[in-house]
Amino acid sequence: MGHQIALGLTLVFAGGMLNGSFAAPMKRLAAWRWENIWLGYSVSGLLILPWVIALATIPHLAGVLHQCSAAALAKIAVFGFAWGIGGILFGQGISRVGLALGFAVILGITSSVGSLLPMTILYPDQLGSRQGLALIAGTLVMILGLVLLGVAGKRRERDKASGKSSSSEGSGFTVGLIICILSGIFSSMANFAFVFGEEMRQFSLRAGTSTAMAGNGIWAVAVSTGFLPNAAYCFYLLNKNRTWGVFAAKAGGVGYALGAALMGVLWYSGMVVYGMGADSLGSLGKIVGWPEFLSIDIIAGIMWGFLSGEWKGVGRATLSYCLAGIGILFLAIGVISFGNAT
Repeated sequence: MGHQIALGLTLVFAGGMLNGSFAAPMKRLAAWRWENIWLGYSVSGLLILPWVIALATIPHLAGVLHQCSAAALAKIAVFGFAWGIGGILFGQGISRVGLALGFAVILGITSSVGSLLPMTILYPDQLGSRQGLALIAGTLVMILGLVLLGVAGKRRERDKASGKSSSSEGSGFTVGLIICILSGIFSSMANFAFVFGEEMRQFSLRAGTSTAMAGNGIWAVAVSTGFLPNAAYCFYLLNKNRTWGVFAAKAGGVGYALGAALMGVLWYSGMVVYGMGADSLGSLGKIVGWPEFLSIDIIAGIMWGFLSGEWKGVGRATLSYCLAGIGILFLAIGVISFGNAT
């Protein structure tokens, strides 16, 4: 059992690193507008790759979908659609406040809502168990880390705005922060789809799917439904801003298309690997593994933020707040991991 838990935690860690790295290529696609990049990412990571992987790993996928009740499919689809709205807000949020702070705020809220609510609804008797108490304690510790990261992000904006008119900077940061908070609430619906899609997972297992891959059908339905609001918003912006021609411009080309597609591959690969790790963590793996996955996701996003130069020119105190926040996120992971150990 100890080996299985260690494997699960390793996979959750790897999934978080992949998922948290997905937005990094955006920094290299400066000739494209946001809507061009996001549509390329959405087609790759939310539409094509999920169904390719599901078809490759789930025998008789069509039969599995046919066996699922309409209620089960509706839950996955509704939660997936809500997550899709969170995805739109995610892209807009990180473009305003940066990768580091955007990941921290959005995924911190996603973590707490996406883990504690499913446990409260499905396993209320487990809230007082070792796992439940560790999850609650770890979430509270994580919130403290997020507060420090929020302070660091606000100070970073102030440091970078020195010598400029600060009113527009502060306004932009505030709007971006609100968008990030809303994104965190909607984005938590991804784990709701995974948790409440257990019926599909069971049918996948009966069809001969390996335990590690049994969640791929759930992900395919959820994220392809989430593709709809993402694509609709991208189409709206492409028409409004008349940026369809950007796809064919020489400044972009095949390299930009591959970069946007890479974002989708990184994001969805992280979700699949997380699903494998959550399954290895036992019956509550989808709940206790979620905050660990997103904590690593946050740390990866902050790492890429540092590497891309988002924190250049800030003061020592600002960096201290940021590093302290990261350290507390690691502590939160340790608390939750301790509660899940056997």
